[in-house]
Amino acid sequence: MTCRGACRVVKITFVIAVASLAGGNRVVATYARLLKARGHEVTVVSRPWPRRTLLNRLRRALRGQPIRPHPSSPLFEALGDRHRVLDRRRPVAAADVPDGDAVVATWWETAEWVAALPVSKGRKFYLLQDVELFDHLPVDRVRATYALPLHKLAVSGYIRDRVRKEQPGAEIGLLPNAVDHALFTAPPRHRGRPFTVGFLYSSAPRKRAELAFATVEAARVRLPDLQVLAFGSKGDPSEIPPGIVYRRAPPQQEIPKLYAACDLWLFTSAHEGFGLPLLEAMACRTPVLATRAGAAPDLIDGRNGRLLPPDPEAFSAEIETISRMDPAEWRAMSDAAHATAAAHSWEAATDRLLGYLGEEARS
Repeated sequence: MTCRGACRVVKITFVIAVASLAGGNRVVATYARLLKARGHEVTVVSRPWPRRTLLNRLRRALRGQPIRPHPSSPLFEALGDRHRVLDRRRPVAAADVPDGDAVVATWWETAEWVAALPVSKGRKFYLLQDVELFDHLPVDRVRATYALPLHKLAVSGYIRDRVRKEQPGAEIGLLPNAVDHALFTAPPRHRGRPFTVGFLYSSAPRKRAELAFATVEAARVRLPDLQVLAFGSKGDPSEIPPGIVYRRAPPQQEIPKLYAACDLWLFTSAHEGFGLPLLEAMACRTPVLATRAGAAPDLIDGRNGRLLPPDPEAFSAEIETISRMDPAEWRAMSDAAHATAAAHSWEAATDRLLGYLGEEARS
């Protein structure tokens, strides 16, 4: 058992909405794995995927779209039966959560559930991984979770500051995300020929896939032999423009190879809580072109990538500029990206999390 400081076993439960491949779940899975490796008792509780309705199936059939199963998630397999999936889609209740030292909500609905748990389940935390005031959600209920008596931890300064606007005076600790250096890594390399760019595909409007698509179209006017690849947890290949190699729900061990196959990574979001692909791409020595979303302004400094307006012409012009760099210049940018990621370790983030748990235990 690995211990740091006092070797007291902490019993901690994370409550998640569903065990998908979403970035927020990857964060939780990483904490769970590292805490378990240090000898702590970790449980993850989640709901099952929703059943597809008859109306949904009919709509897809009329559109000629196949009904694909929900993507399976290997993220929590290492926990075995300590990953508890509810029998049906219902709120998490006291009987679903073991008694312990801490229980952590990770999404607005889970915050409501955790707030209602008895004190025997542990001190209550709210890991703020985004500002979830989205039009498709019950905004008043989401906003109300920021006032719940939960100890709040934000993964970025943006989230902390935005939530404080909703709940002035709220005490919010910072717990920045990091990157798994055992998984996301790549050896030094030369710039590719032909030049290759990549991006993470999602149909969610705030991910702004249309900006990535328009960027690729504009860039190919400048660079006709430009190669493009993308991956995503969902998405039908029919949604992807021709000429883009798309990998749907690739195995986790394949994702670093996809990042490392690119000479630039495109981050086109309109809004993010953090944006894990920023660090994951840089850990694989791929510079990033990014909008000013999530942690991009904190991570990208001009040496490891570029911050750009949400304009395909701006993105495509920068792709052309970097593709024509002297090879040593691109290599320096690649090395700078790797150095940025190397400064963000999950081991250090886990130390910070345990520090917050310890502070609460002493309060």
